[in-house]
Amino acid sequence: MTVDVFSAKRLEGQVRVEPKSTGIVVIDMLNEFCKPGGAMVLPGYERLVAPQKTVIDAGRAAGSPVLFVADTHRKNVRQDREFLKRTSHCLEGSWGAQVIDELEPRPDDLYIVKRRYSAFFNTDLDLTLRDLRVDTLVIIGVVTNICVRSTVHDGFFLGYQVVVPEDCVAATGPREQESSLYDIGTHFGIVADSGQVAAALLRSAPLENRIAA
Repeated sequence: MTVDVFSAKRLEGQVRVEPKSTGIVVIDMLNEFCKPGGAMVLPGYERLVAPQKTVIDAGRAAGSPVLFVADTHRKNVRQDREFLKRTSHCLEGSWGAQVIDELEPRPDDLYIVKRRYSAFFNTDLDLTLRDLRVDTLVIIGVVTNICVRSTVHDGFFLGYQVVVPEDCVAATGPREQESSLYDIGTHFGIVADSGQVAAALLRSAPLENRIAA
């Protein structure tokens, strides 16, 4: 991908990750967004499961904490900001707000409830990551141009090194996927793929940004 003149003015070399200080952050892989009958299903979620499992399994084997972030909304609030723009979804305690079974979430994984697009906004994610002594985030899930991107931005602003495997995220369309990954790779973090990330976690292989100058 050709990088524009402005975005090419960056400082970046190879990146290595230390597994125990790397958190695998899974954004909104929930029944509501993935399964038939969900309120806002993103078509083609199935293609994300295998590469996401590659990253999650590598993280588990290497000692990285796994954090599942679940968009969750209360039923009887007077005004939910997301519901001003989007249909009602992921109600507290509902099937829709549960992580999909295919990712095999475990009781000893960490679970973060978010009520806005970003997993950091008014949640305890940052506090939890700092308690875990995590300084690098591998962010996977849906939707690239909304909740994933919002979380990446806030993670960068808070001082985390951010890695996004491109085959582990999906956007609302091809244009949105390409644009979001371009901006992430040029301004907010590293864009890699699941195989590279697994190798980095398991074998300390260096990561190179796939959004090349």
